[in-house]
Amino acid sequence: MKNNASKNQKMNVKLKNFTEFKILKNKNINLLNFNNNDKNTYKNIRPIPFGKPAILGRELQFISEVLESKQLSGDGPFSKRCEAWLQKELGVQHTFLTHSGTAALEMAAMLSKVGPGDEVIVPSFTFSSTATAFVLRGATPVFVDIRSDTLNIDEKKLENAITPRTRVVVPVHYAGHACEMDTILQLANAHDLLVIEDAAQAHQSFYKNRPLGTIGHMGCFSFHETKNIISGEGGALSINDPQFAERAAIIREKGTDRSRFFRGEIDKYTWQDIGSSYCPGEVISAFLMAQFEYADQVTKRRRELYELYQMGLMGLDKKGHITISKAEGFTVNGHMFWLLVEAEPVRNSLIAHLNNNAIKSVFHYVPLHSSPAGRHYGRTSEETLPVTDSVSTRLLRLPLYFGLENDEVERIVDSIYRFFE
Repeated sequence: MKNNASKNQKMNVKLKNFTEFKILKNKNINLLNFNNNDKNTYKNIRPIPFGKPAILGRELQFISEVLESKQLSGDGPFSKRCEAWLQKELGVQHTFLTHSGTAALEMAAMLSKVGPGDEVIVPSFTFSSTATAFVLRGATPVFVDIRSDTLNIDEKKLENAITPRTRVVVPVHYAGHACEMDTILQLANAHDLLVIEDAAQAHQSFYKNRPLGTIGHMGCFSFHETKNIISGEGGALSINDPQFAERAAIIREKGTDRSRFFRGEIDKYTWQDIGSSYCPGEVISAFLMAQFEYADQVTKRRRELYELYQMGLMGLDKKGHITISKAEGFTVNGHMFWLLVEAEPVRNSLIAHLNNNAIKSVFHYVPLHSSPAGRHYGRTSEETLPVTDSVSTRLLRLPLYFGLENDEVERIVDSIYRFFE
């Protein structure tokens, strides 16, 4: 038995072909299932983190240029270069760089002119910023259930959520998967509502060949460290309806017409409107510009990794052990790969199993409608949101980042198969 075990441990356990991947049944083959107490064994395996930020090209060079220029505040040369790059890439006339995706949402909320008594429709399965931006203006978030396939807001639930007080719909493109925008826009037009896309996770994802974040009246992007293209903290607001452009510039500059002053259109600038300090500093913008230069390569690689996960885990999906993330009918940016298991105890056990194999996996949102602030500031469109509640307890996210190697994906897939087998 010892000789057989020794031979088995030397076998090269790799995915020969993801679509024909089969788990080796020999229980003696246990290359990746480590005992945490065996510290020497654990040292021999390369840990796989959930995410890892990457320096791609000229980040340090551009930051050095900023330091040499002595202009560190926002709206400098690199900020303008980033905005011009985004405008060209997205095919829009107006983009405003912000210090976070949250800041972009807050600007959009101000531009929407919502206030006390108004309602804003949002999915419950999203980050707090989606709702908080509107709560800060006094509006009430109305939480709607999500679809079980894309985990996006269920467009079939929107009609019943609309009331005479509804002013805005905020579709969140979860994991870079597109919401059903045609239906959402039709409903919004019929009820004279604004559509503000939360595209924080969706830069370089598409819906019917249109970039996400450019389809509604406004789109909000994030370049946080956890996103595909990063600047540590950072974001952008895309203005897709020109009626909002001039006021957006004022809101972003603390409520002043400072941008017009620097364009030479007025001889002094003054306080004109509400606003805040939403510009990122030039160091942040310089880092982001260097990342933009590699945006297509990053997205291409992340899509490859996403597809490897899809092919590798399809067998477990077909057997009913898991439900995997699928990009059908739209182009995804490879931001995230999620899977659903049968129940929360299974998810917790799988997280522990992967952790024992030096693989970091995580769950995601606590639904906003069940959070303390959600119950205080918002309401649900229906008595219960069953899909949201179910998904939040069963969802697991797998490592996906630019530096992730193919053999590491193979290792993760192998470990998941062995958990279920």
